[in-house]
Amino acid sequence: MPRLTLHRKAFIALAALLVALLLIFAGFSRLGLQRGLGPYVAEIELARMGWLAERLQAHHTQTGGWDTLRNQPRLWGQLSHPGASLRRSGAQGAEGPPPTDRSGPPGMPPELANGNPAVDRSMQQPPPPPPDGGPPPGERSAGGPQRHPDDLFPRLGLVDAQQNRVAGATPQPGSARLALTGADGQTIGQLVLAPPQGVRSDADQAFLAQHLGFVAWTGLAGLALALLLSGWLARRWLAPVEALATGARGIAQGHLHTRVPVHGNDELAQLARTFNTMAEQLSSIESSRRQWLGDVAHELRTPLAAMRAEIEAVQDGVRPFDDKTALRLHRQVMRLIQLVGDLRASLDAAGTSAPSAQVPVHPLSLLTEALASMRPRLAQAAIDVDTMGLDALAAQSSVSTPTPIPAPLVRGDAQQLHQVFLNLLENSLRYTDAGGLLRLSARLLPPADGAAQLQVQLDDSAPGVPAHELPRIFDRLYRAETSRNRDHGGSGLGLAICRAIVLAHGGTLVADTSPLGGLRITLQLPLLDNPS
Repeated sequence: MPRLTLHRKAFIALAALLVALLLIFAGFSRLGLQRGLGPYVAEIELARMGWLAERLQAHHTQTGGWDTLRNQPRLWGQLSHPGASLRRSGAQGAEGPPPTDRSGPPGMPPELANGNPAVDRSMQQPPPPPPDGGPPPGERSAGGPQRHPDDLFPRLGLVDAQQNRVAGATPQPGSARLALTGADGQTIGQLVLAPPQGVRSDADQAFLAQHLGFVAWTGLAGLALALLLSGWLARRWLAPVEALATGARGIAQGHLHTRVPVHGNDELAQLARTFNTMAEQLSSIESSRRQWLGDVAHELRTPLAAMRAEIEAVQDGVRPFDDKTALRLHRQVMRLIQLVGDLRASLDAAGTSAPSAQVPVHPLSLLTEALASMRPRLAQAAIDVDTMGLDALAAQSSVSTPTPIPAPLVRGDAQQLHQVFLNLLENSLRYTDAGGLLRLSARLLPPADGAAQLQVQLDDSAPGVPAHELPRIFDRLYRAETSRNRDHGGSGLGLAICRAIVLAHGGTLVADTSPLGGLRITLQLPLLDNPS
């Protein structure tokens, strides 16, 4: 048994729905034809009985109303049959002798045959029946049902202008009606014919079968077209889902270059775009991971290779194991320890979602402490330090000023923020030429979408970082081409650690070109709304 895929399930569901709709349509069509055929046949039959309407209108004119017809039931039978003679129907009663007035046909009542042939012509000369014995001319129409008068008489009735029964069958709902008018044009009654019960004649059966066949063929054609349309729609709607499933399997198998086609702008197209974006991010992460592993291996290989060379030289007797050899080995071991420690700190900082200690801290005080510990080394490297921008903000917070402002406070970990400032200063120290300049500034930014911000900038002099390398200087183990000299001793993890800590504190850390010719690092931290 073939597996029921989502495409097949959708097609089967749509096909079943269409078949059910077709059956309901055919059933209601048959019911509607059966119910509507009777009144339609009654309308046709009654329209062919104009001769009877003329007889009844003449009778009403001659007798001055319907009382005679109400009192003589047999007269209704004689009037409603086209070939019947009007005998024994005079005012003397059904059993009395025939009338003496012979101005009309034998047996015609005196009130119906008063010597006026112009009025009684329709009654004295009824339409002759056709040669085949069927209904008279005017009762036959091409394609219409043919019924014998004996079949019509039980359903035929007469009502007066007030809808009261005069003779014949009692009116029923849905009956066909033919209005009767008098000499003055006023309505004097209605000829009523009830619809036939059921479909009994061959003509009715043929008519119903013909129309039901037309409905059936129309429904089958519509069903075939609907099935084709449902198949196309199911394929059109579910093809993106199948493409997404194939793409997901490719991603799971490690083919991160897999992409799915995007068609249109609907929800499925949006899902396909999201999938492609996810695949691109996964591919980028995998590329970064491979590069990071390669950089770590390269960084570890350098001191290990130097240590191996030293040990092999000692083993081969090329170099004696003296204090200088031990110092060189110790330096390489310390380099390995530093590298492993930086890697550990980088991973820990990257996994930190929030500072370990949520307490108010003074970031400017931490920066001042870090700068004080670095000043001897900066002075040894002949790098001047400009803190005018930093001192200006600190002076505004002094109580000796006329309108002092509160010292900026942030909520976070003082030890981690102190490490950030130390790493930033260390980066400027290592990658600034001797005789250069380091400028520090700070200012308060007004609140934009949230709390106020503290902005700290560090600008150093040449050498700078190319513009195309600025977005990558915060990546782990990345070092710009101008600063790859191993003599600097950097592991390429300091700025990555700084960014991870700053992001955990809700701040930002960006790099740009400094007007001094070197690198500008801009740090922003959200301040506490209520310093107290």
